[in-house]
Amino acid sequence: MSKPFYLSLLFLFAALIFNSCSNTITKQPVYEDKPFVQDFSIKYYADTTKLNLLSAFSDRNGVIQILAKEGLQHPYDGQFLYHGSIEADNSYRFMKSKKISAIGNYDKQLVYLSDSVVFSNAWAGTLFSKHTLPAAKLFADGKDFTFLVSDGKSLQLIKDSKNLYSGTLPDDEIISIRYQQNTGDFWILGKKTLYVLSSDNTLTKAFDGLDFTSFDIVKTGQKIIIGTTEGYIDFDPAAKKQIGAINKKLPVTNITFVKEINEKIWFGSNQGAFALRADNKFDYYYGERWLPGNKVIHISEGPKNSVLVLTTAGLGQIAFKEMTLHDKAIYFEEQVRLRHIRNGFNASLDGMEKGNLSTGYMSDSDNDGLWTTMYLGGEIFRYAATKDSFALQNCRESLDAIERLYTVNPVPGFPARSFERSGHIENLSDSERWQPSPEKEWSWKSTTSSDEIIGHVFAFGAIAELIDDEPMKKKAIMLLDTVMSHIVKNDMYLIDFDGKPTMWGKWNPKYVNAFPTNVGDRKLNSSNIVSMLQTAYYFTKKEKYKAKAFELMNQYGYYENMMRPMSEIGKAPANADEHAKHMSDGWNHSDDEMYFIGYWGLYRYPFNDTLKTAYKKQILDHWQVERPEKDGAWNIFTALTGTEEFDLKEAIWYLQEYPMDLINWSIKNSHRKDIELMEPNFRKQTTKEVLPPDEKPVKRHNSNTFDLDRDGVGGTSEESAGDIWLLPYWMGRYLGIISAPAK
Repeated sequence: MSKPFYLSLLFLFAALIFNSCSNTITKQPVYEDKPFVQDFSIKYYADTTKLNLLSAFSDRNGVIQILAKEGLQHPYDGQFLYHGSIEADNSYRFMKSKKISAIGNYDKQLVYLSDSVVFSNAWAGTLFSKHTLPAAKLFADGKDFTFLVSDGKSLQLIKDSKNLYSGTLPDDEIISIRYQQNTGDFWILGKKTLYVLSSDNTLTKAFDGLDFTSFDIVKTGQKIIIGTTEGYIDFDPAAKKQIGAINKKLPVTNITFVKEINEKIWFGSNQGAFALRADNKFDYYYGERWLPGNKVIHISEGPKNSVLVLTTAGLGQIAFKEMTLHDKAIYFEEQVRLRHIRNGFNASLDGMEKGNLSTGYMSDSDNDGLWTTMYLGGEIFRYAATKDSFALQNCRESLDAIERLYTVNPVPGFPARSFERSGHIENLSDSERWQPSPEKEWSWKSTTSSDEIIGHVFAFGAIAELIDDEPMKKKAIMLLDTVMSHIVKNDMYLIDFDGKPTMWGKWNPKYVNAFPTNVGDRKLNSSNIVSMLQTAYYFTKKEKYKAKAFELMNQYGYYENMMRPMSEIGKAPANADEHAKHMSDGWNHSDDEMYFIGYWGLYRYPFNDTLKTAYKKQILDHWQVERPEKDGAWNIFTALTGTEEFDLKEAIWYLQEYPMDLINWSIKNSHRKDIELMEPNFRKQTTKEVLPPDEKPVKRHNSNTFDLDRDGVGGTSEESAGDIWLLPYWMGRYLGIISAPAK
């Protein structure tokens, strides 16, 4: 073989290797959609003027009984999102004559304590063990139907009506009794002491303390957890000594009840309930998303893998159900279609009375177009991933609503914010913005925002690319051309019915570049308009869109604006005008929403590969500053760039942890002792680590996910899952980073 020919082969081989490496497709991680445990609550409200609740238990049949000072009660007619009540239990009429002071559970059967006996209706009624403590109010079951009974001072161990032991606590009031199965010992908690009655009936003081409230034996007898008004104590029952310091880094330190259920330790408090997780953090259940009231009295194991949390206002049955993300998506699809479709729009259900869905009405919104196009985007991705005909029909109906925004008003190429039947303007939000339509029976809302336009263009592009229904594709491209022609024709302004630009519909360089370089709107408006022009050119091939985009990028610095790092965005300098200062007083999460929705068209339909590479850099730069929020939508939008790292784990966490109850209940977290608060900052990040979505107020993606509280709302509205949850989930399915449900 000659040397030149050998070298030629070597160079050819090297070139092939280089090309192979340079064309390697990045392999993104994929979440396999296996069942996870979803929690939700069924609530039963009590008439607090008539009932004083004490405890709640269930038996092996799923029967739940609640003891009140007024007698036995039971929950009635409750299901998820539809509240039940607590009513007198008349199911066994001869129980009414019994003076029941406590309920317990033995071998998953309900057992009762009265002024003279421990008894049950199970075992054919044969359990009937007498005691001699007329004021008895506490008891615990031991081995072979042995029971330790107390009136708060004295103790009596009985079996088959025989007194096996009698005694008292010499210096304390008894508040709780537990049985340790692995040793046969009974543990007795007082307000300031812990005693043990050993299997040989010897009573011994094991521990002194202060302000004890409740306790339980956990970890199969390896540990005792003692609740106090200042946190909880870990206690070693074998060594009879405290383990470490008192635990105070809790959601709430004033513990009212402690109970281990299915190897998880639950705590009741005067501000909700919380459960200790395997990572030593807590799942916090506060407010009416979870509980009828926040002062917890009692916690016990409920039927069908649930936990019964009794409060002064009623019972919260926190259920745990295995489901896949796809199962959750189907539930949310139904939620949207049943209660949130108004004239084709994706709407909120407002005007509710204390979470009662039957009292709400579908309301208009400033952003009807945006919320609808985000929901529409989710349905487009759903159809692209599954070819589901229902998804296609949902797309068709929402597109019809968006199309009518352009035809219901008399301004060519201008989309209304919303439309509604005439004669009701005084009942609509921002009544001064509504105008009469040329179409009788209808009014339309003016002052359309840039938020709406970027949403429209996102949806039009996604339909044109991904929907295989030709009439829909043509309609989407026609509407895309219509709105973008309006903007280009009007010197990069959105012109309202009065012949003036709307407040936010401004992409002209005179407006955009008037902002200082570090003010977010300069970067945002540049990014959005280039994305919209690219999308319009990609599907219409009209040179005016391409020419305008390059003019803005090259002659007016929009490319430089777009590529400016997010780290440089902040408050306007002291010499800036008042508008710039107002627009940069803190991080604007609506801007994040507009950026990421715009990234679809920016990255998906670039003019050339050089720009596409630059856009990827821009998107990843933005994503880096968003990572602490763990927002499922922003992480999944970032995945469209093909990057390997886009926090898929956090995106799945967001989708799994988002509550199924989307009612705007009052929420409070700022009092918690288990969160690390941050000093006030430009991004308005309140805590070092973001809380799970099911512990925070329900928020759309344009809100600050670090908001801790929502006060004084009380269940007046339900948000739609369409834009909040379904968009990121179905986008993840379409991009292939979330699998179909595993079989």
